[in-house]
Amino acid sequence: MRFILRFTVCVLLFATVTQRSAAAADASAARRPNILLAISDDQSYPYCGAYGDKAAKTPAFDRIAKEGILFTNAFCASPGCSPSRAALLTGRHTWQVEQAGTHASSFPKKYAVYPDILENAGYFVGFTGKGWGPGNFKAGGRTRNPAGVAWQKRRLKSPRGISNRDYAANFADFLKAKPKDKPFCFWYGGSEPHRAYQKGAGLKAGKKLADAFVPPFLPDTPEIRSDLLDYAVEIEWFDSHLMRIIKLLEKAGELDNTLIVVTSDNGMPFPRAKANCYEFGIHGIMAARWPAKVKPGRTVDDLVGFVDLAPTFLESAGSKVPKAMSGRSLMNVFTSPKSGRVDPSRTRVFSARERHSSSRYNNWTYPIRAMRTERYLYIRNFRPERWPAGAPRKYGADGELGPMHGGYHDIDACPSLTFLIENRDKPAISRYFHLAVDKRPAEELFDVKTDPGNLKNLATDPRHAGLLKRLRKEMDSELRKTDDPRVIDGGDVYETYKRYSRIRKFPPPQRKKLKNEN
Repeated sequence: MRFILRFTVCVLLFATVTQRSAAAADASAARRPNILLAISDDQSYPYCGAYGDKAAKTPAFDRIAKEGILFTNAFCASPGCSPSRAALLTGRHTWQVEQAGTHASSFPKKYAVYPDILENAGYFVGFTGKGWGPGNFKAGGRTRNPAGVAWQKRRLKSPRGISNRDYAANFADFLKAKPKDKPFCFWYGGSEPHRAYQKGAGLKAGKKLADAFVPPFLPDTPEIRSDLLDYAVEIEWFDSHLMRIIKLLEKAGELDNTLIVVTSDNGMPFPRAKANCYEFGIHGIMAARWPAKVKPGRTVDDLVGFVDLAPTFLESAGSKVPKAMSGRSLMNVFTSPKSGRVDPSRTRVFSARERHSSSRYNNWTYPIRAMRTERYLYIRNFRPERWPAGAPRKYGADGELGPMHGGYHDIDACPSLTFLIENRDKPAISRYFHLAVDKRPAEELFDVKTDPGNLKNLATDPRHAGLLKRLRKEMDSELRKTDDPRVIDGGDVYETYKRYSRIRKFPPPQRKKLKNEN
């Protein structure tokens, strides 16, 4: 009888605890989640440990991926930071936000951004590091950075070439100031791995040249490998602050009620990557963690675009997604238990660029539109007569025309570019130099499965004529449906948008003589 009584009491106690735990879980799921976006500056897929990279140690990113979803096909809206971040904030393609769709211009106030929408819905909003930029948000009528309220006071001693902003300490200040009854929306924007790097930092840190992953469009030399190791050092710096932020959330008891998305604004700052709509310019890293909704340990291969993030954040918070947003929420992907391909309707993503740096005569752009399907990358270069990496020569401060190959300012100044220029006449290097700087045809088509480095243009191959026609039609349909100026009226408006960063001077392009001219 005593045994039966004890057993009954134990069962009742267990049932009570289980009910309380279930109720607590339900309550947690019912709460609006905190939203944390961690966005690095210039980091391509696959440069994270979770993707198999050996040089960059990224325990924080790897943890988010292990405890949530690792995305293998996430694509930036632009291969440049300012327009890509504008697309992420608005959920609109870069060609739908006027000045904000180009580099270092303004950001018109009329385009709603998700931090403002969430703030109006009761969220405590802030950012640290690099928000939207470079550019002049005040010229667009805004009173603060579109990423939110700035938290930038904390500093630390950092290695040469790395920002001394203490991102994690700034987040701690933000978290301490957050009202207890409010969820938060925070943007952690690292300045890493943007250049310039401390040359030789990777080797100095004990990294091995053999561990560097050299993409197919760069020569496999010790100089290139060393530059890639320096890049890895800065990736690790960004990741170390992310780990500190995760631990702060754990300590505050907020981690499991926080939707964390980790990504990068565009590709790696190397020749033929950043500022190009090739794979290594637009294919980014991405992982997401949210225990209330996301089943852990999944790898998702769906095509995901930056424009999808704002709708995702809004839906996760229970806020209405504006019809003006072109992206689609990822909530159905988040809540699915599946890995691999989850949403069969996600068949393509788009990327674009206009002006990047000041790299051509009269501050001209180099307009590109790109469409990525599961297997193919289709690119349209709207001004193929222009230099894609920037004009080869520029005027110096003395007004004199500088040397040949002293330009190419759409490629970040770096040891890899210097190496290509200095060795351009060597047979083993020449091909890579010309891949980076030469003019390109109006259309490009690549089979990403067999050619991940985008080295073989299939657009002129008769065997792919039918595919080219179909992809061209699909892109035209999207661009026209979303009112892209480049297909509506030529897009010359992009040449009129004011640039607020440094402007260089270049010689005017030489006009081709007509056949009947002497």
